[in-house]
Amino acid sequence: MTEAVVRQLRAWAEEYHRASFIPGDPVSFPHRYVRKQDIETSGLLTALMSFGNRTQILRKAAALHKLMEPSPYRYVLSRRWMDDFSPSDKRSFYRMLSYADFHAVYARLYDAYTAYDSLEEALFAYPGIPMEKLCAFLGVSAKSPQKKLNMFLRWMVRKASPVDFGIWTRFDSRDLIIPLDTHVCRVAHALGLVSSESFSLCNARRITQALSEVFPGDPCLGDFALFGYGVNHPQGR
Repeated sequence: MTEAVVRQLRAWAEEYHRASFIPGDPVSFPHRYVRKQDIETSGLLTALMSFGNRTQILRKAAALHKLMEPSPYRYVLSRRWMDDFSPSDKRSFYRMLSYADFHAVYARLYDAYTAYDSLEEALFAYPGIPMEKLCAFLGVSAKSPQKKLNMFLRWMVRKASPVDFGIWTRFDSRDLIIPLDTHVCRVAHALGLVSSESFSLCNARRITQALSEVFPGDPCLGDFALFGYGVNHPQGR
């Protein structure tokens, strides 16, 4: 990596890693709350919906949070989700995510919160790095890039951030993997951080490793550089 690329990434991170990033981004939903469990619940459910058109994401996330008012955590414990999201309802709630899919996530959160004080604590029953723990909890593959889950982990783990919460103190930012989306992949390829724009776990790890050289101990600070620049300059550099 050239010194010019290093300087550029640091400059973009400084430009986009600001509180002004929050409005209009899905992370704005967990920022409504103060209690750790509310932030965890809101963050996970919002992250799972964070794909596709941003306007649609925000609209549907708002509808979900209206159901959960005033506390996503209390909503989980109340089991009201059993009436709102039937396990046999295959209708779409948001794109390919069905009501039954949300029922399954709520059921896992209910089990976690009735056995542990927080989702963070519950994940320590599973082996591996943060992404592998969360994938095991949700019953999904840890062999794909899992952009949405890695974004949620960034929210929970990164500390001293105007955007991310840093409320998971038992996890380390150096163990996070970059949330790989079209903007991140395109800009990383354009900068020569990777040789292809493939959406693979291998590419996500390669980009993360490259960013760890620029942001030691905190590679996902580079997410703001790559995503922030990419979403604001969709036609390229």
